[in-house]
Amino acid sequence: MFGIENYLGFVLAAILLNLTPGTDTMYIITRSVSHGSAAGFYSVLGIISGILVHTVFAALGLSIILINSPLAFTIVKYIGASYLCYLGIKMLMSKQPSLLANHLPKSSPSVPANSIAHWQIYKQGVLTNVFNPKVALFFLAFFPQFIDPSYAHSALSFLILGLSFALTGFVWCSCLALLASKFSANLRKNPAIEVLLNKISGVVFIGLGVKLLTEKE
Repeated sequence: MFGIENYLGFVLAAILLNLTPGTDTMYIITRSVSHGSAAGFYSVLGIISGILVHTVFAALGLSIILINSPLAFTIVKYIGASYLCYLGIKMLMSKQPSLLANHLPKSSPSVPANSIAHWQIYKQGVLTNVFNPKVALFFLAFFPQFIDPSYAHSALSFLILGLSFALTGFVWCSCLALLASKFSANLRKNPAIEVLLNKISGVVFIGLGVKLLTEKE
């Protein structure tokens, strides 16, 4: 149906792939551990939104540019790595334990501070995923294995597979965020430990940025 072959096999493979730790997983865990379940949930939404962006790019054929243009691939990779390092450095330099005081703009009287904090975390999750060219290459390498090459509307097939992948990822990542936040709940009650968690998260982000930067195509 819709040019998709062995859909059940795809779903099972998607679940296994989502269980494999990666940059997205580490982003969600660090946000959940250092800032709690709400922050973890919004980081999940950001990552899943990034996956949907990659799905649309793959369906439209835009991701092929990254394969055929080493320059485009390198530019996207450098932007992604730089952004991760930027987030990490800001967290390392921050001396305040509160989520609303860290790496966030000041809120106006008419805008709740929590809304700004959650929006920032969501946006960072989206950018972290979108500017990881490995995700685009993965979609182009993995999805076609489950699409009938003779099907005339392969873009629709890509969209369905992408939505399925995003759904399985959302379920797993939400569970991961909840578990990580519950595990660290008592630690966050101590301001000094919360600051330390922020520093550790910063180091993790910088490490992810360096890892992305040094990975070969």
